[in-house]
Amino acid sequence: MTISSSLNAGVTGLNANATRLAAISDNISNSATAGYKRVQTSFHSMVLGDTGAGRYAAGGVRASTMRLIDEGGTLISSNNPTDLAIKGRGFLPVTTEAAVANGGPLPMYMMTTGSFRPDTTGILRNEMGMVLMGVPLGSDGSIPTFPRDTSGGLRPIQVLTTQSDHEPTSRISLTVNLPSTGTVAGASGDEQDMSVEYYTNLGSSERLSVRFTPVVPAAGDPATNTWDIEIRDPGAGDVVVGAHRIVFSGASADGGRILSVTSTPPFDTAPAAYDPATGAIGVNVMRGADAQAMSIQIGMPGEPGGTTQLGDRFRPVEISKDGAPVGSLAGIEIDSQGILNAVYSTGVIRKLAMIPVVDVPNPNGLSAMAGQVYSATQESGAFFLWNAGDGPVGTIEGFAREESTTDVAHELTQMIQTQRAYSSNAKVIQTVDEMLQETTNIKR
Repeated sequence: MTISSSLNAGVTGLNANATRLAAISDNISNSATAGYKRVQTSFHSMVLGDTGAGRYAAGGVRASTMRLIDEGGTLISSNNPTDLAIKGRGFLPVTTEAAVANGGPLPMYMMTTGSFRPDTTGILRNEMGMVLMGVPLGSDGSIPTFPRDTSGGLRPIQVLTTQSDHEPTSRISLTVNLPSTGTVAGASGDEQDMSVEYYTNLGSSERLSVRFTPVVPAAGDPATNTWDIEIRDPGAGDVVVGAHRIVFSGASADGGRILSVTSTPPFDTAPAAYDPATGAIGVNVMRGADAQAMSIQIGMPGEPGGTTQLGDRFRPVEISKDGAPVGSLAGIEIDSQGILNAVYSTGVIRKLAMIPVVDVPNPNGLSAMAGQVYSATQESGAFFLWNAGDGPVGTIEGFAREESTTDVAHELTQMIQTQRAYSSNAKVIQTVDEMLQETTNIKR
């Protein structure tokens, strides 16, 4: 009986609009939830068609919902460096704190944004207990080879706030002027001494002593324009780590600049070479059995700057070096390539880990979990781990959160439409009821 099909159609209409209202209420209630992806409801007709004899049976409607995970929200700034969001396509790799605590296999889940902070053990996790994962970097900051289609190479990111670090000195630059009057006949032959600080492999402060000795010609001979440089390490028994003879040009075009540098062995440590292409003397300082290689920049032949021989005064113009003493952790930062950097109080920056960006062929096919967390399914396809900014994925933004994709004004409009549609379907049921009542009254 077609009137019964009308009743059934009205009931399906009520159910479908109730589903739509549930999705709308979920969207509105999460309008301030960072990383929330709105749910969209679609209606699909169920057609029974002509049942014969010119009668039509109403099939009704059914509702389906889809979470639009591929829809990105607006990024807003925060004051926490480990508030992270993906700018573009992709997800952050996370796992559960329970899996980390058990020390077993780490299942991988995904988030588009998260506010991570170190716990008592230094592991970065959010308020829902999801732990941020990444790839530990080498001691030189290099990214190791790791599997891209599994989570086997990922580890929980851990930053110990009590840790200290340093940076040994590897380069010293000397900009010194030697008096040209020191290499003429009858000069006093006075040596010129200076001291240069450096930081050892263990973070302690030591000094190198540098002595410049003029080569004085015999009476009546022309100026030699030559100085001997001797580098000693007082902290290791005052051993000689470098000895060279520097000849300066006396020509009008490049007078006072380095003409040539030659080694004058023997040395107490491994021979130190001068590289004219870089203007550096290579030295090795020893602490026990451990060697620390450093380059001491004195200048390139014929080039301005560096060591010169001009005028009648010894003048250290500039002394600079790299390296830093032991410092405590001052903070952590994550750059757009997903590299987590530890910043120390001395200015030293260490690269600790790289956070890859996860991508799947069909983001809307992911399974949604509580806390804006997603897991891969057959419908989403297998995941792949990209370097941030490579391939199809976006970059990682620190000091940022992704806002909810809910548009409250749109949802309220949809709510009004849903309310009207629900009332209309209820009216259909009321009308069918009245018609059935009329049919019952025929017998009376």
